[in-house]
Amino acid sequence: MPITELLDRNSEQYGSDVCLVEINPEIKEVRRVTWKEYELIEPNPVTHYRREITWSVFEEKANRFANMLISRGVKKNDKVAILLMNCLEWLPIYFGILKTGAIAVPLNFRYAPDEIEYCLNLAEVDILVFGPEFIGRVEEIAESISKNRLLFYVGDNCPSFAEDYNSLVANCSSQRPDIKLTDDDYAAIYFSSGTTGFPKAILHKHRSLMHSCAVEQNHHGQTRDDIFLCIPPLYHTGAKMHWFGSLLSGSKAVLLKGTKPKTILEAASNEKCTIVWLLVPWAQDILDAIDSGEVKLEDYDLSNWRLMHIGAQPVPPSLIARWKKIFPNHQYDTNYGLSESIGPGCVHLGVENINKVGAIGKAGYGWEVKIVDENRNTVKRGDVGELAVKGPGVMECYYNDPKSTAEVLADGWLFTGDMAMEDEDGFIYLVDRKKDVVISGGENIYPVQIEDFLRQHNAIKDVAVIGIPDKRLGEVTAAIIEIKNGFTLTEEEVEEFCHKLPRYKRPKKIIFADIPRNPTGKIEKPKLRAIYCVENLVAAQNEIKQ
Repeated sequence: MPITELLDRNSEQYGSDVCLVEINPEIKEVRRVTWKEYELIEPNPVTHYRREITWSVFEEKANRFANMLISRGVKKNDKVAILLMNCLEWLPIYFGILKTGAIAVPLNFRYAPDEIEYCLNLAEVDILVFGPEFIGRVEEIAESISKNRLLFYVGDNCPSFAEDYNSLVANCSSQRPDIKLTDDDYAAIYFSSGTTGFPKAILHKHRSLMHSCAVEQNHHGQTRDDIFLCIPPLYHTGAKMHWFGSLLSGSKAVLLKGTKPKTILEAASNEKCTIVWLLVPWAQDILDAIDSGEVKLEDYDLSNWRLMHIGAQPVPPSLIARWKKIFPNHQYDTNYGLSESIGPGCVHLGVENINKVGAIGKAGYGWEVKIVDENRNTVKRGDVGELAVKGPGVMECYYNDPKSTAEVLADGWLFTGDMAMEDEDGFIYLVDRKKDVVISGGENIYPVQIEDFLRQHNAIKDVAVIGIPDKRLGEVTAAIIEIKNGFTLTEEEVEEFCHKLPRYKRPKKIIFADIPRNPTGKIEKPKLRAIYCVENLVAAQNEIKQ
């Protein structure tokens, strides 16, 4: 069934129950205002800006937006883009789009104006819905993008180049639009993370979205009593598809703006959250804040918190070992996925497999996996190859890009570009991105293995290993290291620590600098290569000239 029917069901069965809470610690209201659907809570020393809505209001707002879109001529397979920070309006707008039969197109909130315009054109978007944080960026391109599409603004003080969302939906019907949808209808276009250039547009049907709901609940067992703390951006499949477990179980979720350790722990405590999904840097920051005394656990009631899970990137085993020492009662899980496979869960560790921390797991619920060589033949267990996945959540295609689609889809299999290996028990370990493998003197070196090793050093906060040009070996490994606050570290100390590694895996260059990560926690290695590979090329050219 189409995913919109889950919202309709929740509205009918749990209409008066709160489904979404928005918390923004950076805004403090000084008054109490009550609307039909919202309540702003006057803050005290521990309570910040907070709004909430029920399932019935969620559906009502989705229906109003859907009916407004229909009144403006939106029909099946039209595209409506969403450029919003996490807020209570985000998901009702998303579901309002789906209820019309149109395709929802979430946009990365970090996109520059040219990237926004590129994505709107690539996906052939008809309407852009944007919020106050993006006025400046949208204004830069408003003249060109408004020639063939509508611009709707969500927030106060609507700019002159857009139409006001609140005014548009105020008098629209709250009845469900009479649009027949099926599993085979197109539902959403998501964009790849863009870590290798301009992003690709990934097209999914309702069937994919429904499968992600089933996968998430099967893996994490959400019930009506669970409360999910959602911190990552909703434009990304990871955040939204984990929330789909709450949608399927009819349970509450908390949308938190802010990633500071105190902010996360305060929200988990005050809202009695049971499930928290973290990215590696946030988990690292929480542990460091506890170790330094900046955060005192006795200040929070975390007794309801049952599950901490991490995704979006390889998870260092040393991090989970530290976490379990401080939170021994927490279940831990990790999920692997791509936007092309409708987010997390096509490979899944499972809370019962804590002894396999470091692995991404086995095939997830309803999924198949295999590891193949360059000819796409299955490799023998223990050998490194490219990970491929197959299941109901595989994308339809890269929209308007048949060449790229043909490169990654064959016979229902999605070839992920991630290098992996399977151990004797059938658990899969990520080795690295295919494009990130360093080939030094003909030897394949997998940066993730070196990064995991270096993160065990108590002075290292984060690390990225890349290949840099070398006139003799082609390329050699460079370790960019971010040091923890309050610690010192020298090249000599790093080199001494790396003596435990095989000689060919030891970084040939040590660089101390901050590690850039995108909003989903992935290291932005193209940025690092742009800096350090160019530097080495220039140095090599100067050496030749001399």
